[in-house]
Amino acid sequence: MPRETPRNLILAALATGSLACASYPERTARAFADFQGGQLEKSLKRYEEPKTTGCPFLTGAESGTVAMAAGDWEATLKNLGKAASEVEAFEKAALVSPESLGETLLTWTLNESAGVYRGEGYERVLLHVGLSIAYLATGNLEAARVEVRLSNELLESEEELYEKEYQAGGLGHFLSAVTYEMDARPDDAWIDYRRMQAKGVGTELAGRALVRLAAMMHREEELDPEERQFEGVDAPEDSASIVVIAGVGTGPYKREILLPIPTGDGLLQWAVPEYVERPQPVAGVELSVAGGDRSVRTVVVEDVGHVAKENLQDRIAWLATKSAVRAVLKRELTQQLQEQGGTFGFLVGTAFTIFTERADLRSWQTLPETWQAARVFLPPGTHEIHLQALGGEARSLGTFELEAGETMFVLARTVETRLYAYPVGGRRILPENPSTPP
Repeated sequence: MPRETPRNLILAALATGSLACASYPERTARAFADFQGGQLEKSLKRYEEPKTTGCPFLTGAESGTVAMAAGDWEATLKNLGKAASEVEAFEKAALVSPESLGETLLTWTLNESAGVYRGEGYERVLLHVGLSIAYLATGNLEAARVEVRLSNELLESEEELYEKEYQAGGLGHFLSAVTYEMDARPDDAWIDYRRMQAKGVGTELAGRALVRLAAMMHREEELDPEERQFEGVDAPEDSASIVVIAGVGTGPYKREILLPIPTGDGLLQWAVPEYVERPQPVAGVELSVAGGDRSVRTVVVEDVGHVAKENLQDRIAWLATKSAVRAVLKRELTQQLQEQGGTFGFLVGTAFTIFTERADLRSWQTLPETWQAARVFLPPGTHEIHLQALGGEARSLGTFELEAGETMFVLARTVETRLYAYPVGGRRILPENPSTPP
């Protein structure tokens, strides 16, 4: 190997210094603070600026989640669609062969952040669930089901890759089941509710639905003993219903575990990420109907925080191995630089190791901590609807007329103690006094 000149070593030192950039949580701090503080328009503009995330997938994903909280379904579809486009080819390869979820050469030689970020496995699953919710809000049931199917296929691919079954997919199955019911396809809905029961997600919701469908299809003998506890639930065939889908709280973020190990031959540095939970002031959401005793609280159908940590834990041994390999390679580089440039070369190699061996802290930070859902059956007619974040704000959603067999949705999100809620469906009844807000 030819001897390097001092000029080249200086250039190497400058290049090394340029790699000392802010972490993902630091780069996105202002956009996320706006999101937490209720400044959704400001947050959306910041996240839509590519330099905020430095990652096309996360630019679309974060922007789409903020737009969803704001009830801007067009912007939600646009931004989540961009994120989906960024990983489309990658997802297709993963569905053909889970082993294709490989790593690039850059991540073996420089650091994890040097590679293209295509989202954690659970993030790609939830991306398509988010698209499904947005399509549901715009009345496109078939597109909503397509996205749910893709999310379930991706989840199965992750489970095959890590040879385990995640306690996940409940929100997708619930959305799929409800849309099948709206299309008068109870047999298909039955399958999705059964899958929720099998995975242990949203079991109360699924159990009540299975009892109701069993009575409708005369399949009572197929009910399990734990499902029979919901028998006698009053849901006449001509009932209308309100379905609540709520993203509650904000999910965990990544921080770095860094272990520098000085040796006589140079520095070894090991770095991996871990997830840290955020405080969650709101436990769930309660929907109530004025003038009656009808109220229902949401139950968890997707524990995003738990699945995020579990998914990362399945990758941590792989990440730690790669970090250890890089540490050895960088120590060898330091030794070569020391041979060629003396003390200055040693310092350049050590600085290169310190600045480049960092954990990848990129993650979809605006996701909720949990997705929760509820369903209440009501007689056809006019109903005044209220929504309460348990531990946060309350909102009067207005008065709506519901027809027999109609399904209305309330799509909600809590961030800190704030509550955002958007009714979809039904016929809004405006107050007689125009000065009174609906």
